[in-house]
Amino acid sequence: MTAPLTPPPPPHEDSAHPVRQGPPDGEPAAERYEQDGPGMKTEVREAAVIAAVVALSGVLLGLLWWQLAPHVPLVGDTADHSWVVYLKDSEGEQAVGVDGTFTLLALAFGALSALGVFLVRRRGGVPLAVGLGVGGLLASVLAWRLGVWLGPAQDVIARAKAVGAGVTFAAPLRLGAKGALLAWPFAALLVHLGLTALFGPRDPEEHEDYGRPGDYGPPPQR
Repeated sequence: MTAPLTPPPPPHEDSAHPVRQGPPDGEPAAERYEQDGPGMKTEVREAAVIAAVVALSGVLLGLLWWQLAPHVPLVGDTADHSWVVYLKDSEGEQAVGVDGTFTLLALAFGALSALGVFLVRRRGGVPLAVGLGVGGLLASVLAWRLGVWLGPAQDVIARAKAVGAGVTFAAPLRLGAKGALLAWPFAALLVHLGLTALFGPRDPEEHEDYGRPGDYGPPPQR
């Protein structure tokens, strides 16, 4: 007569080899932050701070544009006791150079702002992208208005009368192509997306730990 088979014990978790399904409680907060990311409220606050800092950096862009943009020469003359102002060089490309200077500077500032945000944050996310784009647009508008304000006076007739007939003077600083205002946010988002894709943190691969071969007891005896 054979002894009845003893059913195997139920699966249990070996205290020596626990199955981990997430980061341990004692793991540093910085590592958990890198794995799971901050909460939505934290991301929104960070995005607002980034937008404000990037927008304020538009002051530097405005100063550089004011200093580096080429001057458009104008000449005033009198005709029938009235003043007329016209371009000294009708075929000159100074007006195009003014827009081109702003665009190139804005692209450079957009790339630098994206690099700075990535070095500080090292993560992506919709709030961060929105903050970077909005900040870049506000910075471009601020730089445009600051450059116009610092440049020559807008009243060209008064300038012509002040310098005299036939005397060359600089035209007001103007941005003819308003699409240049989008150069900063476009460059910032593109560069940040590329940096995040190349050097950003990767999502950890999820896998189940089924324990070791001896965790569920010996096989049944027959």
